[in-house]
Amino acid sequence: MYEPIRTKSVHSMAVAPELPHRSREEELDIRLAGQLTALLTVTDELRALAGCAAERAALTAAADRIATEVARLGGHYPLRAEPTADGDRARIPALRQRARTLAGNALAVATSRRDADAIALAEERLAAHGAGDRNLATA
Repeated sequence: MYEPIRTKSVHSMAVAPELPHRSREEELDIRLAGQLTALLTVTDELRALAGCAAERAALTAAADRIATEVARLGGHYPLRAEPTADGDRARIPALRQRARTLAGNALAVATSRRDADAIALAEERLAAHGAGDRNLATA
């Protein structure tokens, strides 16, 4: 009743070339480094907009800790651009919310990796950016 198929199906699996595959741990390292690098960028932006010297110093210390953690995960320090200091201070609440989201994402990945150092750093930044109107220097 039906004519047999004489050509190779386009849906059949082709022989895949040998691609290097990463392990789950390597993938989690890459994800965590990416989340922390994004958090570092937001932290640098917040530091540029900080009102007082104590807040700037606290954010500088936090950014340095984040950069060190990224270097530990990725093998090199991340590239950092110096944000302009004449930014709009009205962006600070949105930047804090973004930092809190990124810290939460980093915490989830660090927990999956069971990385105590990264967990502690992510929890610290989550608490600091979750402080709302509190001064980030005291968090």
